[in-house]
Amino acid sequence: MALAPHDPYAALRFRDFRLLISGRFVAQIGEMMVSVGVGWELYERTGDALALGLVGLVQVVPVMLLSLPGGYIVDRYNRKMVTLISQIVLIVCSLALAVVSFTQGSLVLLYTILAVIGAARAFNNPAESALTPQTVPPEHYFNATTWSSSVWQLSAITGPAIGGFIIALTNSASRVDITNAAAGTVLVIVLLMLNIKQNDFVHTGEPPLKALRAGWNFVRNTQVILASITLDMFAVLFGGATFLLPVFAKDILHVDAAGLGVLRAAPSIGALCMALFLSRRPPFKRSGRILLLAVAGFGVATIAFGLSTSFWFSLLMLALTGALDNISVVIRHTLVLSYTPDEMRGRVSAVNSVFIGTSNELGGFESGTASALLGPVGAVVFGGIGTMVVVGLVAWFS
Repeated sequence: MALAPHDPYAALRFRDFRLLISGRFVAQIGEMMVSVGVGWELYERTGDALALGLVGLVQVVPVMLLSLPGGYIVDRYNRKMVTLISQIVLIVCSLALAVVSFTQGSLVLLYTILAVIGAARAFNNPAESALTPQTVPPEHYFNATTWSSSVWQLSAITGPAIGGFIIALTNSASRVDITNAAAGTVLVIVLLMLNIKQNDFVHTGEPPLKALRAGWNFVRNTQVILASITLDMFAVLFGGATFLLPVFAKDILHVDAAGLGVLRAAPSIGALCMALFLSRRPPFKRSGRILLLAVAGFGVATIAFGLSTSFWFSLLMLALTGALDNISVVIRHTLVLSYTPDEMRGRVSAVNSVFIGTSNELGGFESGTASALLGPVGAVVFGGIGTMVVVGLVAWFS
């Protein structure tokens, strides 16, 4: 019997999924604009690469402390309501960043606001992740993941470019922060339109602390999820070159804020192309081997970017890192969606956020610290080598 043809638009045929990724698209554009604005403003005001690394550190500490409680809250209460409250906090923080930028306020206050943003994301990320499987049936999880990744990457392309353009016109990041607040408001409106039922919390009689740890125990005992998350975590930790892009743009490649926006968008251009390709094909059959090869290639491309002094070659290598990283993202998210029971999605997503979110932000701190010790080129090359070592270790032990 002939197999049914693969439908690349299967997930998009569901109203709530279309609404959810549309709202995410607008909100994520704003977030990407702010990431460019904060990095540019800090480097302009301090000229210190370590100041860029601290952006990651002050946001990762709340994620590490609050993600597991956040996951428990997401499973215990209405996930849509948790997402709404988190988004409102993020909107207020963005407006506060605009005031600090406009008045050239204290850097201590700026880092404090970034820490509050990290705390809000500790609740928002697992809540928002747990909404996706409530909008599509299980057989379309892979397709939903590829489209979610495509939308995220498209926002990561347009957001930095728009942010860099606004900064180049106004020589200030305050307009970027205000635009982000407006984008977050769009997502709030979309969330109110979703027809998502209240999630059912399973009362097992466990003490709250034991229920809180259940997400970690599930990931630890599900080896296929643990292996993919671990590999991705260390690859991102050592491959945090994007945090040093303001340094490369200004001191090595000699481009302005608009050039920085293009550089920041390059990984997402590559990732978007890969995500669109993956959306048109069925799930991988040998995903473990493909995952290892993709992360190893990510390390090689990172090294090549670090050694480059050509703007165009640097763009190409950044795009390649994005394409290869997207393979890892799609595999990991599909595994998490497919293997996790609905009543534990918040807690498992929280563990995933701790692993990946921590590695993202600590990767920025690692890159800033390594840059202060080894210089920006040495830091990026060191990160690429570290990524390849991790791939070798994972391949050996698994």
